Amino acid sequence: MAAEASVALMHRITNVRLPGPLPGDGDQRYAVDLDDQGLICRIDVMGGVAQQVAQQTDADWKGDWLSPRGVDLQINGGLGLAFPELSEADLPRLEQLLELLWRDGVEAIAPTLVTCGIAPLRQALAVLRQARDLHRPGLCRLLGAHLEGPFLAEARRGAHPREHLASPSLEALEERIDGFETEIALVTLAPELEGADAVIGRLQELGISVALGHSAATAAQASTGFDQGVAMLTHAFNAMPGLHHRAPGPLGEACRRGGVALGLIADGVHVHPTMAVLLQRLAPEQTVLVSDALAPYGLADGEHRWDERVLLVENGTCRLEDGTLAGVTLPQLEGVKRLAHWSNAPSAAIWSATVAPRRVIGDATGCMDALVGRPLTQLLRWHQKEGELHWACAA
Repeated sequence: MAAEASVALMHRITNVRLPGPLPGDGDQRYAVDLDDQGLICRIDVMGGVAQQVAQQTDADWKGDWLSPRGVDLQINGGLGLAFPELSEADLPRLEQLLELLWRDGVEAIAPTLVTCGIAPLRQALAVLRQARDLHRPGLCRLLGAHLEGPFLAEARRGAHPREHLASPSLEALEERIDGFETEIALVTLAPELEGADAVIGRLQELGISVALGHSAATAAQASTGFDQGVAMLTHAFNAMPGLHHRAPGPLGEACRRGGVALGLIADGVHVHPTMAVLLQRLAPEQTVLVSDALAPYGLADGEHRWDERVLLVENGTCRLEDGTLAGVTLPQLEGVKRLAHWSNAPSAAIWSATVAPRRVIGDATGCMDALVGRPLTQLLRWHQKEGELHWACAA
C-alpha cells in the first residue's frame, strides 16, 4: 500500500515517445512520472505498471517526443563574438549569447576556438574560465573548450589561417594549453602529421578528447589515430578525404570500426541532404549534429568581420570572399529539423543533437539517463505536423 500511495502522489504524462538512433526506436510509448518537486523520477513503458495508475494521468502527449536540450560540440561564436577573439570586456555580450543559446534549445556548448595566435588563444581560454564561474539558471552552460587546430593539414585547412598552423609537438601543445588543461574538452587535429601521436598521447593523459579534422589522412592513417585514442571526426565529409569506393578515407574507416563519433553539419550546404541521410542510416549511433555556427549567429545575413577577414552570410551560410565555406549561422536545432525532414526519421535526428553528444562527453549513456532527475523546464517537447518537426520547452 505504501508504494501505491507514493505513486498516487506523482504527476504523470503518458503517450510520450523518447528519441533513439535506430529505426523503430521512436515508436514505443512511455509514461513519465514526476515527483512532488517536479523532477522526473520514473519512466515506464506503457502497459503493465504504467496502466495500473493510468487514472493519475495529468497529460496525454499523443506521441510527442521528450528529450534533453541540445549539446553543441562545435560552435565558434555568436552575436558578433568570435570565441578566439574574446576579451574580458566581452563577458556581458557572452552572457547574452548564452541566453540566446538557451532560448534556442541548447543546454551546453563546447566553445570552439579555431586556429589563431597563441596569445589570443590563451586570453580566450581565460575569459571562458571567468564566464563558467558566472553561470546561472537560464544560461547555456559552457563545457570545456574545443580547440580546432592548430595541428591541421595545410592542404585541408579550409578557412583556418595558414600563418597560425603549427606542427604537432609537446612543446607547441604546452605553449598553448599550459595552465588551462582542465578548461579544454576536445582538440581537433590531423593525426597523420609527424608528431601527432605524441600530442594525442598527452591529450589522452590529460583526459582531453581528440577528434580527427582538417586532415588528409588515409583510412590506414585514420585507423592508427583511432587506435591511439582519436574518438571523433570533426564535421564529417568536410575538410577530409571523401568516401570513395577504393579509398574509404577517415569516414569509411570510422563507420567500419564503429564507436567513433561523427560530427555532422546538417545545413544542406556543408553536406548534401542525401549524404547526410546516408550517413545517418549507415552509422545512426555515431552521428552527432553540430551547428558550426560562427560569430554572426543571431545576427542578420550580410557582410560581417571575422578576425581580419570579411565573412559573407547568405541564407545562414558563411563564406570568405574567395568562396571558401567557413560555417553557418543556423541554430543547432534547426539542423535537427532539416535532417528529420530529409530522412523522415525524426526520432534519430532529435537523438543526434540531444543524446549523442552527451555520450561523447560522458554526460549520459542514453536518453533515460539524460532525463531522470530533471525538471520539465530543462527539457524539450517535439511535435511533428505535416512532416515538419517543431520543438518547445517541455513544461
